[in-house]
Amino acid sequence: MFGRKVKVKLDKALVEKLKKIAEVAGYASVEEFITHALEKELAKFDDAKDEEEIKKRLKGLGYIS
Repeated sequence: MFGRKVKVKLDKALVEKLKKIAEVAGYASVEEFITHALEKELAKFDDAKDEEEIKKRLKGLGYIS
């Protein structure tokens, strides 16, 4: 979707959990699963009008307090 790739460091224990879930769910790779999960979460903010609305949604989703 975006083309360019970057590396992100994740805790090994988290990556192992992600690998198991990705395999069970039928994803070709853990990277594919992570990309899908992040795109799904980011879609919740696609129609946000401004920073305040983004903050409100993040609070509602429990990401910030």
